[in-house]
Amino acid sequence: MTGREIRDGVARRELSATEVCRSCLARVEQLDGTLRAFVTVDVDGALAAAAAIDNRPRTADRLPLAGIPVAIKDNLCTGGLRTTAGSRILERFVPPYDATVVSRLRAAGAVVIGKTNCDEFAMGSSTEHSAYGPSCNPWSHDRAPGGSSGGSAVAVSAGFVPLALGSDTGGSIRQPAAFCGVLGLKPTYGRVSRYGLIAFASSLDQVGPLSRTAFDAALALGVIAGADSSDATCSGRSVPRYEDALGGDVRGLRVGVPRAVLETGVDTEVLDAFEQGLEVLRQRGATVSDTALPHAKYGIPVYYLVATAEASANLARYDGVRYGSRVPAESLAGMYEQTRDAGFGAEVKRRIMLGTYALSAGYYDAYYGRAQQGRTLIRRDFEQAFAHVDVVALPTTPGAAFRLGERLDDPLQMYLADVFTVGAPLAGLPAISIPCGFTAGRLPVGLQLIGRSFDEELLLRTADAFERDTCWWKSEPVL
Repeated sequence: MTGREIRDGVARRELSATEVCRSCLARVEQLDGTLRAFVTVDVDGALAAAAAIDNRPRTADRLPLAGIPVAIKDNLCTGGLRTTAGSRILERFVPPYDATVVSRLRAAGAVVIGKTNCDEFAMGSSTEHSAYGPSCNPWSHDRAPGGSSGGSAVAVSAGFVPLALGSDTGGSIRQPAAFCGVLGLKPTYGRVSRYGLIAFASSLDQVGPLSRTAFDAALALGVIAGADSSDATCSGRSVPRYEDALGGDVRGLRVGVPRAVLETGVDTEVLDAFEQGLEVLRQRGATVSDTALPHAKYGIPVYYLVATAEASANLARYDGVRYGSRVPAESLAGMYEQTRDAGFGAEVKRRIMLGTYALSAGYYDAYYGRAQQGRTLIRRDFEQAFAHVDVVALPTTPGAAFRLGERLDDPLQMYLADVFTVGAPLAGLPAISIPCGFTAGRLPVGLQLIGRSFDEELLLRTADAFERDTCWWKSEPVL
């Protein structure tokens, strides 16, 4: 069932939140040994939350997410429930508080089932960099589910939960959503509070929902968005009722396609599905025209300088002193070195070294400074495009899900999986990935739409209209 169906059934007392919760937990127990979507499952906490929903008086206010089981990416703090960020260094870390988005979900009646697997500190595109082993793509168990929010995408795709939260720094919601055949939304930077999100790159990180339907994503975003005094970067703009925008009408929508970006490196089956998706929008009354993003080719190098530099600064706090794992040593410097060596995985170490180098004396202007200039050019490209189009359309990924292990020894090929997704976070823009077809091998393909700042309503309305004329989002993997 969709989250909306569960909520409405619970509100009408036709469904028991406890029975829905038990059903989800049973499915996780039955199938997650193979898929490994979850790092931690909170059976007792979930059942207690569901029982509280069932025991609410009939006269109580209706909760927007009442009884909906939700999975939370394991880099979002959950009070009293282990939060590892996919890393050994936080293997035993239990936060004393909920992230703002988690507390808002709970207050809205959502039932938190557990914490989902992710690349360590959200640094990866396949979930293979998790210290707890990779998750498996439900559509083909030898394929990667994408990353870093791979566990959340798997949880929704496999029917464990109808709704999950992920975080997106360079594509970490949208790319796994595309690989697993679900919807993933990265909101505008500042639309959703980052308080309680374990930081990777603070000027890029943003929390967002993964779901089967645009309506469920709209419900979730309406709950988690909005001002937060605990996050100075969070916007104080009012939060609309996103679900009210989902009328199915996209007549007059202007869709821009940067054709030059698609000339090389894109799988033909992905391009075919992308073109089919554009045709669906045309049939709905949208117009499709060419647009230009001349600096898009610099997206990957710009992103991997800005993000690694910020990661170098953010991860300096993991020193074995205040929290997290500690390896005893004979000196303070030795304790730092041995703690980080044992606690961080290879990819995290690689990015810390890259970022530290980019920030070091003599190289700052040549690397980090120039990357920030490139970021400004990328943002201006989008501003110029939005002067004549309403959304920019791209495939979410250049190819379908790759095989587990296929790119572990080639970091550059792994990074290129983000080639179409890094632009939106660099510009601070909202973007959505919508299921738009399959390859001949029955692997999902995603259509990505990028919108103006704080125009999530238009992205969700377009996704909802797209769903009305397609059945790809209804497809389920055989488990």
